[in-house]
Amino acid sequence: MLMHNPPHPGEVLKELCIEPLGLTVTEAAKGLGVSRKTLSSILNGKSGISPEMAVRLSIAFNTSSESWINQQSQY
Repeated sequence: MLMHNPPHPGEVLKELCIEPLGLTVTEAAKGLGVSRKTLSSILNGKSGISPEMAVRLSIAFNTSSESWINQQSQY
């Protein structure tokens, strides 16, 4: 899949975090403590990364919450 420049954080999340781990959207959403609909909306570029979601992602994928917020602001 061709990423936009800069990519939506959902594209980054999907291609660099979820797909390499072989997770389904349902499994990832459960691990993040959010609904499947919420995560799907982010992955499809329909919703942005909120500060709360940035914290959840940083914990789940051992990244910084700032990196997710920065990606969102650059998008």
